[in-house]
Amino acid sequence: MPTKKARSFIGIDVSKKMLEVAVHDRENHFHCANLDSAFPTLIAELIALRPVLIVLEATGGCETAVTNALHRAGLPVVVVNPRHVRHFAKAVGQLAKTDRLDARVLAHFAAVIRPPLRPLKSEEAQQLEALLSRRRQLVEMMAAEKNRRRMSSSPEIQEEIDEHIDWLKGRIKALDKQVTQQCKRSAAWQRKNEVLLSVPGIGPVVSLACLAELPELGTLNRQQISTLVGVAPLNCDSGKHRGSRHIFGGRAYLRSLLYMAAVAGVRCNPVLQEFYQRLLSRGKPFKVALVACVRKLLSIINVMVRENTLWIDKAVTT
Repeated sequence: MPTKKARSFIGIDVSKKMLEVAVHDRENHFHCANLDSAFPTLIAELIALRPVLIVLEATGGCETAVTNALHRAGLPVVVVNPRHVRHFAKAVGQLAKTDRLDARVLAHFAAVIRPPLRPLKSEEAQQLEALLSRRRQLVEMMAAEKNRRRMSSSPEIQEEIDEHIDWLKGRIKALDKQVTQQCKRSAAWQRKNEVLLSVPGIGPVVSLACLAELPELGTLNRQQISTLVGVAPLNCDSGKHRGSRHIFGGRAYLRSLLYMAAVAGVRCNPVLQEFYQRLLSRGKPFKVALVACVRKLLSIINVMVRENTLWIDKAVTT
């Protein structure tokens, strides 16, 4: 009677054109093109290996197509932070770096760390995230162009920059319409958007960014959601030394938006206003108090989304 093939941990190193595949504790390694047409063959090879876990690094979007294809095929795939994998490689003494070595490190990482599987974003959520990302790029371009106009002394250059700024404003307005239409396609998104917009200090950009970049909102506790966004104070203690607490990591763009929402909230949101003034009266630096307000705001909207309730002044507690 034939023996059943052992289960495997697989790492896939992703580049723009190629995928390098390695299996932990085996000599198996192969590569294929990072193209939709090559994915069926890749999937068949991976299924034959009976994977327990397939790990890829986030590579700025190059991994999206293959991750979606593997997920649709029912394979256990997870995308991890490249910084975590690099630190792991250094910890096990793997200092050299090639595509094949990176794939083997990813397979080793999968076998030892076993990062938990997470639900992938839906295609609608990925589309919304792409639209918001493009909007952010255009806003950054417009800010850069305004700075260039201010520094220019040539009327011709200023006129050219003004034309570009007008074009950027038109594109941002068009993208805002696309984002709104995308949000209307889902009743669940519409309700979440309504819940978030009811909070004083949160506007459409922050609300839609939460929908696209924080699908975990309402599913985690306040400590977990704060750590995920990167606003949880992290300890820095060793022996008798007690270091100051700092925030670190997380989703930087979302954190910056929530920070601006908190800045607005301490002026117009009675809960945040009271909380902020209480921290200042205790001698907390204003920036520490503002970060605490970001954490408070995040905890509030996390509960509101979980309970599916709109904002009620001075009645929301966390």
